Amino acid sequence: MRNRTLLHEFILLGIPQTEGLEPMLFVIFFFVYFFTLLGNSLILTAITSSSTLHTPMYFFLGLLSVFDMLFPSVTCPKMLLYLSGQNPAISYEGCAIQLFFYHFLGSTEGCLYSVMAYDRFVAICHPLRYMLIMKPVVCVSLVTVSFLIGCLLATTLTSFTFQLNYCGPSHVDHFFCDIPALLPLACNDSSLAQRVGSINVGLLALLLLFSICVSYTHIGIAILRIRSAEGRQKAFSTCSAHLMAVLCAYGPVIIIYLQRAPNPLLGAVVQILNNIVSPMLNSLIYSLRNKEVKNSLKKVFQNIVLSVQE
Repeated sequence: MRNRTLLHEFILLGIPQTEGLEPMLFVIFFFVYFFTLLGNSLILTAITSSSTLHTPMYFFLGLLSVFDMLFPSVTCPKMLLYLSGQNPAISYEGCAIQLFFYHFLGSTEGCLYSVMAYDRFVAICHPLRYMLIMKPVVCVSLVTVSFLIGCLLATTLTSFTFQLNYCGPSHVDHFFCDIPALLPLACNDSSLAQRVGSINVGLLALLLLFSICVSYTHIGIAILRIRSAEGRQKAFSTCSAHLMAVLCAYGPVIIIYLQRAPNPLLGAVVQILNNIVSPMLNSLIYSLRNKEVKNSLKKVFQNIVLSVQE
């Protein structure tokens, strides 16, 4: 029988099968995290500083940049601490907060991808009514609904996970507090929490991915109907960056669900791709493939150079 004393903290064991590689991993993840914050900050600066980018599309892109800074900030700072040799322990309350914000930010960002797909659908399939349909109150309402969905999902998952008693062992075989790594440590039956977690996360991901596929199916049909090659290229270029970002976000999740048996190392790698690498790639994708963002960034850098010279 396990000791019934409730835990006050958990010990994060980090990335499986990486013992002795901590210094190298610290350097890699430090620079990935740094460039994630830098790249998304630059995109946000470009959008806010240019009046030509104050449109629904760039409103959503700016929000995505904010989420791409916050999402890795839930797990990366703590991971960098214990990779640098600091205490790998995390308090019970800190673990609950980390789990809540991980799922809140992750699911809200997933909803935002669907909203952005709908925005592109309206822009390409109904261009003459775009500004009428995507008026400010509609944009704010879509974002608010995304926030509410993310908050509801995160509250449900956190409540079911931490209503269980955790009395030891305290070692979490992962680099942050996630549901699959915590439930095996529970003293009582965790099957209900496991089912709730799998159904909620899986169902939301499938619904959001389905909505994105529906939007882009209509977009693809509309693009094929455009007669001029230049028109088709312009329409495709407005969607390609978003499609690449969706692939970076959902690709790791699909890998997790397709694996036949749980693999701790594969699970950790997929989580790193989804939580740390993907937000950095988003900033590169949107800055390199978007002419308006690149032009705005050039103006920002020119203003910085001029101010330094003065």
